[in-house]
Amino acid sequence: MTKNTSAHLALLAVALIYGANYTIAREVMNGYLEPLGFILLRAISATTMFWGISFLQSKKEQIDRSDIGRIILCGFFGIAANQMLFFSGLQLTKPINASLIMTITPLMVLLSAAVLLKEKITQQKLLGILLGLAGAVLVISYGQSLDFQVSHLKGDLFILGNAASYGIYLVLVKSLMSRYQPITVLKWIFTVGLFMIFPFGIGQLQDVSWETFPVSIWVAIAYVLVMVSCVSYLLNAFALKTLRASVVGIYIFLQPIMATIVALLAGRDSLSMTKVFAAILIFCGVYLVSKVPKA
Repeated sequence: MTKNTSAHLALLAVALIYGANYTIAREVMNGYLEPLGFILLRAISATTMFWGISFLQSKKEQIDRSDIGRIILCGFFGIAANQMLFFSGLQLTKPINASLIMTITPLMVLLSAAVLLKEKITQQKLLGILLGLAGAVLVISYGQSLDFQVSHLKGDLFILGNAASYGIYLVLVKSLMSRYQPITVLKWIFTVGLFMIFPFGIGQLQDVSWETFPVSIWVAIAYVLVMVSCVSYLLNAFALKTLRASVVGIYIFLQPIMATIVALLAGRDSLSMTKVFAAILIFCGVYLVSKVPKA
């Protein structure tokens, strides 16, 4: 199996992890954990896990002083701002609004790469992103009513900020992943993010009544802490060592498809030709963005 194939399979796994997360994380925040407290718990667990793994590695790495600034920026955009803006926005707007706004993340990656890395925006990439965007919008909005009211404006802007921050993160972290081991980068950016999140989440985490949690909620929390907060970041980091940031970003369009598959398996959704057509659009978009143009 080639490195490219492995990287694409890793991104498919990430899309599946996040697709299932929409259903699983919602249960945890339904009266058990408040959003910012949950984010702090995620940051604590991920930081602990990545540092623990780093101690087991035979090869120890030091971050070059010239990269410290980029580490701090990645901790801010990829961990703190990204997660806090999303959960805070979700409290203030409708889930359908948040899902639709999140689909502009790949476009944000493309724009960030053009500004920060001077990466050329080709017609092929742009067409791929537009196809993926159309497919994602179809599968998310199918059978639902849109409601972009003024009362939801603040939440919508938070979600927009989340999409922008994650796009910037993918571009910034790409160069770090090419020079260091993924664990080295992740342990430091999560450490930075943890310190930034702590003042906002500690109050909510202190008020949690842990003894009231049923087993199903503990299992859901474990899934989010291990799979979403750690494994998904590791797989993304692995993919970034081989693929362009714009390719990693466009796989976000697959998340609603994976969420639909999980819902189908759980008997909470039904298949339609609209969803099949949306999936075809998304896969065509992923192909166009990931395909290296001929010289």
